Amino acid sequence: MTVTQIIADLRVDDLDEARRFYVDGLGLTEQPLGLDWVTRFVDPGTGAAVQVLTRDATAPEAPAASVKVDDVHATYASLRDAGYEIVHPLTTEPWGVVRFFVRTPDGTVLNIVQHHT
Repeated sequence: MTVTQIIADLRVDDLDEARRFYVDGLGLTEQPLGLDWVTRFVDPGTGAAVQVLTRDATAPEAPAASVKVDDVHATYASLRDAGYEIVHPLTTEPWGVVRFFVRTPDGTVLNIVQHHT
């Protein structure tokens, strides 16, 4: 398993207010994800990114970060077998990803994700 990217997931009450801050205030470019509950803002020069979400569409709680991996199935098996709490089961989502949520030892929830190939 290789981690290919980590993106902070910040919980917000209002996506429009977040857009004003991240686009107008920080000069980031919105990279819409095609969903009404989450969007991403990116610095086009550096690739630095942050996602903001009002909720999670299918999971019981929102994650603190999304960790993109090259083999989500192997990562799931490894973390499950190691005894980590799986908060949201391995799921193929309609928006083009396979993911699961895991709780870290300190209680942080991570979205472990891979795009469909």
